[in-house]
Amino acid sequence: MKETKENALTGEQLLEVLAALANPHRLRIIALLETQGRNYISQLAREVGISRPLLHLHLQKLEAAGLVTSQMELSHDGKALNYFEVSSFAITLSPRSIAAAAVSLNNNPES
Repeated sequence: MKETKENALTGEQLLEVLAALANPHRLRIIALLETQGRNYISQLAREVGISRPLLHLHLQKLEAAGLVTSQMELSHDGKALNYFEVSSFAITLSPRSIAAAAVSLNNNPES
């Protein structure tokens, strides 16, 4: 996901991205994927220092926000490995970009 002037994030998308980034584990996951490249869940879990099920939940949140992508591949020994990599994105967070995104939000602040 890359934000451009023509393709600015909607209010809902901005909230989803900010919520996905509002966790230290998810920030570490993005940092590892950016610096070390794509990786699979078991190796990422070891690198981040959390369980595979917990890592999977964090990756789902990041993927739903468009910040990472996944691809299932077969290893040389026939095991299915789900590889994750960071998406290319650039998000401008400014009063102007927030105001533009806010216009598309529904009027129910509880949703």
